[in-house]
Amino acid sequence: MRLMSSAAVLLFAAAMASGAVAQTAAQAPDFDAGRISNDIKVLSDDSFEGRGIATPAEQKVIDYLSQQYAAAGFAPGGENGGWTQAVGLNRFTVSNVSGQIKVGDWTQPLAQGQQATITTRLPSDGVDLRGKPLVFVGYGTNAPERGWNDFKTDVRGKVIVVLVNDADFEEPALNTFGGEAMTYYGRWTYKYEEAARQGAAGVLIVHETRPASYGWTTVANSWSVPQFDIVRANPSAERVPMEAWIQRDVAVDLFRHAGLDFEQEKIKARSRDFQPVELAGATIDAKFDVKTDQITTHNVVAKLEGTTHPNETILYTGHWDHIGMGEPDANGDRIFNGAVDNASGTAGLLELARQWSKGPKPERTVVMISFTGEESGLLGSEFYAANPLYPLETTVAGFNLDATSVLGRMSKLGVTGYGQSELDERVIALAAAQGRGFEGDAGAGAGIYFRSDHFPLAKRGVPMGYLSSTGDFVDEPIAPRVAAAAEYRANRYHQAADEWEANWDYRGMIQDLEVVFDAGQALANSRDWPQWKPGSEFGPARTVSDAQRK
Repeated sequence: MRLMSSAAVLLFAAAMASGAVAQTAAQAPDFDAGRISNDIKVLSDDSFEGRGIATPAEQKVIDYLSQQYAAAGFAPGGENGGWTQAVGLNRFTVSNVSGQIKVGDWTQPLAQGQQATITTRLPSDGVDLRGKPLVFVGYGTNAPERGWNDFKTDVRGKVIVVLVNDADFEEPALNTFGGEAMTYYGRWTYKYEEAARQGAAGVLIVHETRPASYGWTTVANSWSVPQFDIVRANPSAERVPMEAWIQRDVAVDLFRHAGLDFEQEKIKARSRDFQPVELAGATIDAKFDVKTDQITTHNVVAKLEGTTHPNETILYTGHWDHIGMGEPDANGDRIFNGAVDNASGTAGLLELARQWSKGPKPERTVVMISFTGEESGLLGSEFYAANPLYPLETTVAGFNLDATSVLGRMSKLGVTGYGQSELDERVIALAAAQGRGFEGDAGAGAGIYFRSDHFPLAKRGVPMGYLSSTGDFVDEPIAPRVAAAAEYRANRYHQAADEWEANWDYRGMIQDLEVVFDAGQALANSRDWPQWKPGSEFGPARTVSDAQRK
């Protein structure tokens, strides 16, 4: 990874700033906090019912976004001259869930949402697992390039127990998987995918708050609602019959009754020499009904066509969906409004569109995509990346907005995925011109880089920036802002309490919008093609199409 000296950053900042003045004097951005607040308020209103996909609320979202994009001067950028791209998905609704773990005379019931969450993304009418042996396979990782394989035994037809995150998380000095920063091997999506490749009948991910980066309530809420997946040609090769999480205390009891110490087995799992452990005498029964149906949801797409190179594209992305409606919380609220996540990012896209339309048209085409299905596993962005409306080979770069800052200005710009692409220096320089420092890969231990809609595009070679305010709050009063941020993480993320508030401070969000607007301006009115840095795992996918960007 290439680091830039402070002096180099400042010189680059000066160059970027002077270039921006020359290019955009007639269209200096004037972001409006009032408009942003109103967009968030509308999109997170109870009448939108938590913006669940393939619900009546989806059309309300499409209508609102298309109206706002049109008013901003953008044209429809979707299929057949419309505002949308249809995304076909399978929907899985489970019911009548029952389960239990047994070791000898000990039995632990698995009540849905309490001791466990149990679901599937494999088309069927139901799942009935009886007496399936349990095998602990550490972190459930098979990484030949790292000399790592947790599957040194045959797990076909068995249910595997796996830890969340990577083997390095609790002991970064091992540096087997890059230290504390999560790799894709640490994501729950990977663990279910690898289990399917190994032929397992099911997976129990042991939930622990710190390595997961969220509490049990978030798991229970996210997995108690219908799940979605893209339509697959051979789903049984890519999905296991049962995808589940269990509480840590359940795992501790399970291991103890199997004659093992959970913490000691976790330590053993951090080594390449780890051997899978058959949990002696331990079995699981799980039975549930599944309603599988196909639905169509939509990405919302708007464009501002370029004047000189209309076939070259700058992307701005963010997901419009949230969890929808679920089980009532302690206050009886069952609408997951998703004001911060991600009505805020969606509002940011609308405000960016308004700024882009104020001045002369860009030389390259600017495309705004409000993705569907992010909360179900980045499905809208994955579908778009596999079926792009604008060729990925000539997509210059993009910027993703997800859960933006609503609590005021902060001292640094967080660059998620820092060290991956040449976008880093561009956005760091622009933040420096604002008087801000930067922090590389804020939230790396939580695997943030793999948890938002830039990732499906990045892994196909498109340089994507994912930025957010971080560091210390700079405006008084400080303490209430710190408390509000902590309270959001603890009690609002993926919960019904993520609701709009009238007193939010958008100055930090606006600083971030200014950065991605100015970076986009520089790219849209130049012949620049940002590159992946040497050693990035995303570079080879881009190299294949180098000839198309001469």
